[in-house]
Amino acid sequence: MLSYFIVWLFALSAVVVANTNDTQCPYINATKTNSVSKTRIMQYNVEWLFLKTYNDCPGSGCTWKTLSDATTHLNYLANVIDDYNPDIINLCEVEGCYELGQLNTLLGGAYQPYLLFGTDSATGQNVGMLTKLAPSADLKRTSETRQYPIPGSKCSSSSTGSTGVSKHYYTMYNINGKTIYMVGAHLLAFPTETSRCASREAQAAILQDLIHSLLSSDPAAELILLGDFNDFDAEVADANDDKPITAVLDILKGVKGDWAGSYSLVSAASLVQQSQRYTSWWDPNDDCVATPNEMSMIDHVLMTPGLVEHVSQVLFAHPYTEFCGTYNSDHYPVVVDFVW
Repeated sequence: MLSYFIVWLFALSAVVVANTNDTQCPYINATKTNSVSKTRIMQYNVEWLFLKTYNDCPGSGCTWKTLSDATTHLNYLANVIDDYNPDIINLCEVEGCYELGQLNTLLGGAYQPYLLFGTDSATGQNVGMLTKLAPSADLKRTSETRQYPIPGSKCSSSSTGSTGVSKHYYTMYNINGKTIYMVGAHLLAFPTETSRCASREAQAAILQDLIHSLLSSDPAAELILLGDFNDFDAEVADANDDKPITAVLDILKGVKGDWAGSYSLVSAASLVQQSQRYTSWWDPNDDCVATPNEMSMIDHVLMTPGLVEHVSQVLFAHPYTEFCGTYNSDHYPVVVDFVW
């Protein structure tokens, strides 16, 4: 009887450990050089990848009303990722490392999860990473804040205040002896809402400071900035020619801002046909029918010019049809292949 109780207690403790509050996993095990001939990266907003209730998600606070719904969504995400088999994935709208671990299990344990908690207490969303390659630095964040509107802002809103970048991380990889910084970010929502214009520009200015600092510290390094920036690109138009009301992409690419001209980032979208440039569905008329005019490109992969020559393919993947009630994400993945 005692032995049965011990077995039962051990099983119960295993369940409890597996369902404790979410954790972060920002630390690498060891630095190493990744000797590879090619690398595939993916940017994917996975839409509320939450398995533990935070602010009623799963529940009435997000898309997935029950844990069963959220688990089905998790399986859909795994199927999409498995089809494209990326080496490094930047994932937006993740609750924590538990969710990344569950996703990795469905992917056969091929990846190592990394996530550093952000400061978005309203949603609890974070930006995380699954990777087959070994980062050479722990995930870090910048705590910088900025007043808005920033100098030179053309935002029409009169809103003022201070902001940081609540959802982001940065790390680095050594690939064949080359240092490549990676910055993953998720900026404030609503691309066309004037009240968000100035604050999102301030977030972009903070990331510009970070990018300038990283590249200045190692002029031979390359850098990839990727994520859901919730904004349009004035230079590389999306499939519907959406026009930005902010200078966010210009700031991030080094075209405008305090460090304009000190570095340059190129959009992976410039390497595909305009008709393919859409990554997100918004249903403004609430008819639950996804039409081409409701698609936009707000997820981006930007890179230093030295990496562009190594790009063998850019794929704006659209492997599923959007509709109300789908278990897929309301975003599509962006895939970039590099050959070294």
